Amino acid sequence: MKTKRNWLASLLLTISALLLFGCASESSSSASNTEKAQDSQTDKASTEETAGYPIVMEHAFGETVIESKPERVATIQWANHDVALALDVVPVGFSAANYGVQDDSGLLPWTKEKLDELGVEDPNIYQDTDGLDFEAISDSNPDVILAGYSGITQEDYDTLTQIAPVVPYKKGPWVTTWREQVMLNATGMGMKEAGEQLITDTENLIAEKVSEYPEIEGKKVVFANFSAEDLSTISIYTPADPRGAFLEELGMEYPESVVNQITDPNSFYQDLSAENADVLNDADILIGYGDDSLYEAVKADPLLGKIPAIERGSVVFIGNNTALAAAGNPNPLSIAYTIDEYLELIGGAIEKINE
Repeated sequence: MKTKRNWLASLLLTISALLLFGCASESSSSASNTEKAQDSQTDKASTEETAGYPIVMEHAFGETVIESKPERVATIQWANHDVALALDVVPVGFSAANYGVQDDSGLLPWTKEKLDELGVEDPNIYQDTDGLDFEAISDSNPDVILAGYSGITQEDYDTLTQIAPVVPYKKGPWVTTWREQVMLNATGMGMKEAGEQLITDTENLIAEKVSEYPEIEGKKVVFANFSAEDLSTISIYTPADPRGAFLEELGMEYPESVVNQITDPNSFYQDLSAENADVLNDADILIGYGDDSLYEAVKADPLLGKIPAIERGSVVFIGNNTALAAAGNPNPLSIAYTIDEYLELIGGAIEKINE
């Protein structure tokens, strides 16, 4: 009996050991599979992160090569930071706005609104309104510098490239449309698809808002700047300028008489002598920067006062140094913030045509 009991005990111990070994092996195998899955996911993420690199971007100064997805994005001059912010990327530094700001913050209202949304209380702002602050830009240690909408020179570009790869304009200074701004800057950040979606979303917003003003469609418009100090010259923003291009996007057109006066189709403005003011006669409405006193001065001028749009008051004079004036060079954030006010003013000017 004793021998039998010893044999049974030995058998039970052997079975237990086998069961424990099996469980341990299964556990070890499960852990190994988990590690392999995690490694696979890491490898996949790493592959996705590096897919499509290096990115080569051609532009006015040659080409820029971005070897890997930038983690630290800096922007300079006008509106490029707004594109980054619209894509929920907070720049490590960006230029202070030098127009349309009503305080000493260096921030336009739509920029401040987006920074608040993203929980940013103390952004790093370059005080470079009198020239690029290369030292401050360098101190922010960027992986890429976005300058899609800017007026940088070859010398500026050469200096900036010593800090980080630079994404400047493709054709010329200050003629980058808002769509081009988005695609240049988004591509430079490795976010091309997100940039395309931002364009689609902004286009849908514009279409929705413009549908409330069907009278705008097909109207002839000119963005023309007058100066009370010198009414002998009119500065016209061309359709190549973002201001003019945006008006066309709203459904309006530049008169052929004005387009024929533009000597350089790539320039953002064209000066016109008041003696040739009659080329503005075909404009249904005029848009410019100024106030009621400027309008009264233009209306009283013996040459400019004969322009039909001036005579009947079909004008939108946007207050100088206001947020709406700053939004004349549009980007997705500024469009969303000001389009209701802009369309209301344009609609009011069109109403004067049939009065």
